[in-house]
Amino acid sequence: MNVDELFKNAGVPSKRKLDPVRDPNEIYKSAKLSTNGSRHAQVEDEEDTEAGPAPLAEDAEDYGDYSPSAPPIEDDGDDEEGRFFGGGITTQEKEILDFMDRNTTNPADDLLTTDKIDLTWLKKTALNFEKRITRNAELRARHEDDPSKFIDSEADLDASIKALSILSEHPDLYADFARLGCVSSLVSLLAHENTDIAIDAVEIINELTDEDVAASDEQFSALTDSLLEADLLGLLVSNFSRLDEQHEADRTGVYHALSIIENLCSRRETADQIGKHVELLEWLLSRAKKSEAPTVSQNKQYAAEILAILVQSSPANRRRLASDELNAVDTLLTLIAPYRRRDPERGSFEEEYMENLFECLTCLVDEHIGKTKFVEAEGVELCLLILSSSDVKGKLSKPACLRLLDHAASFSSEVCLKIVEAGGLKTLFTLFMSGDKSDKDKKKGKGTTTISKQDTEHLLGIFASMLRHLPAASPGATDETTGAERIRLLAKFVEKDYAKTSKLIRLRRDYSARVNQVDQAIKAEAASSPEDFDEDDAFSRRLDAGLFCLQTIDVILAWLIAEDTGCRAKIRELLKDRDEGFEVLAKTLREQRDGVDGETEEGRDTGEMLKALLEFLE
Repeated sequence: MNVDELFKNAGVPSKRKLDPVRDPNEIYKSAKLSTNGSRHAQVEDEEDTEAGPAPLAEDAEDYGDYSPSAPPIEDDGDDEEGRFFGGGITTQEKEILDFMDRNTTNPADDLLTTDKIDLTWLKKTALNFEKRITRNAELRARHEDDPSKFIDSEADLDASIKALSILSEHPDLYADFARLGCVSSLVSLLAHENTDIAIDAVEIINELTDEDVAASDEQFSALTDSLLEADLLGLLVSNFSRLDEQHEADRTGVYHALSIIENLCSRRETADQIGKHVELLEWLLSRAKKSEAPTVSQNKQYAAEILAILVQSSPANRRRLASDELNAVDTLLTLIAPYRRRDPERGSFEEEYMENLFECLTCLVDEHIGKTKFVEAEGVELCLLILSSSDVKGKLSKPACLRLLDHAASFSSEVCLKIVEAGGLKTLFTLFMSGDKSDKDKKKGKGTTTISKQDTEHLLGIFASMLRHLPAASPGATDETTGAERIRLLAKFVEKDYAKTSKLIRLRRDYSARVNQVDQAIKAEAASSPEDFDEDDAFSRRLDAGLFCLQTIDVILAWLIAEDTGCRAKIRELLKDRDEGFEVLAKTLREQRDGVDGETEEGRDTGEMLKALLEFLE
């Protein structure tokens, strides 16, 4: 006999079902108390019929009147017209019903209809909850081969679990809920033999930890700490392995389990702790790469999203995923490769899935070990293939790919060398010059492609990284290739009558005009109301206007001035068109140097680089 089937057909209310079209936050909410504290259904009369015994058939009069006599009418004030004849029950029957109403035999109903949710209510609820768990466990152990003997206790347990939903409206009771041991008992139900009970527990935990719950940090911490101490993560992983997503109920259970992990990641400390659970990380990676057809499912997308959240929240998580044990960089590169020649459907789960994969990789390559793994797994070559592809399809992946390459090249001579060795200069500078038409291209109709401001920012970042990290030729070096990559990069800014250098100057004028406009507005506001001036807000506005791009362009120009006499003369000539000189570049570099964090190694290196470049501008 199948226990699960018995349970499903035992009259227990059905669980919520995941609707992929609707907002996940609106998919399911357990029953909550209404404003008057009542959950009783309201019945509307369809037709005005009198209470009492059903009338006899029309032909019954031929056989005499054998109906019972009407009970005495009692006027208790409820029936003004007396039309219901006292409700159709005797005085003794009425007393029995009143006694039953005063002494309800269903504690769960009593808990749900209580007017006051406080510590007393919580203790009563906790006691009833523990009793239901114990009773079900005893009956299951005693009648293991006869599910009909414990099915009623399972239905009672199901009702008690759902009754805990009201706690999400009273987070002030979270600490007491944990202190009474109910949290560990609730988590233990994830190991229940009946997966329906386990899924119920998962759904309630998801509700209690939801970001919409108005809990303070202290209240939320009391609950989450207790959940993790009860081995919530281990039990979630064990449920992932036993739930079959081919069935809707199990698929919903996996979704809510992933939602719990997302909720817990709202605290960085908790995210670090989750990242230490290697089995969970392994399952997330395997779920993200699980083959599905014809489209990516919501749970597959959610697994990739959880990975992105984990790597965004903690450097330790990034290093752990990039390690040899998990080798996430190679796995994720394999997953983004198909998007070289095709685009996911707009607004679909697959589009979010692809974005999350790129987000994971971008965070991973911010770490030194991630950069190394990226080069070893031929990530640079894959990015250049995606960027150089002329296929109409595969366009959605290009901006994310350019951003990934920008992060990988930052503070990495290894990645910068690989870009040049793989022939990436042609690809990157072709993108940089897109939209600029020569007379020859105008006749052929070429050069109409333009790139976004974000793409331009990432290209500038890659150029700045290569100028900073590509090795220069050392005096007396015997290796003919020493410094060759750097020379090839500098040659790109010289070729075609300094076309790339000229575009840098045009971009600088554009960004400088925007930043100057914002600076003037900020000065006017500061002069009119100095007490309301917010320095952080002013800096944020300057960044939005393009301050970062302006600084990056000036660093690139400073490198060109320092290393190539031809570029130096060309830049001086172009700046003179606006009555400007190297001083405008030096001003930007000094501001950038003053904002560098000298406490970190990277900050100190950047400060020394800017100091050296300033010497060539003065």
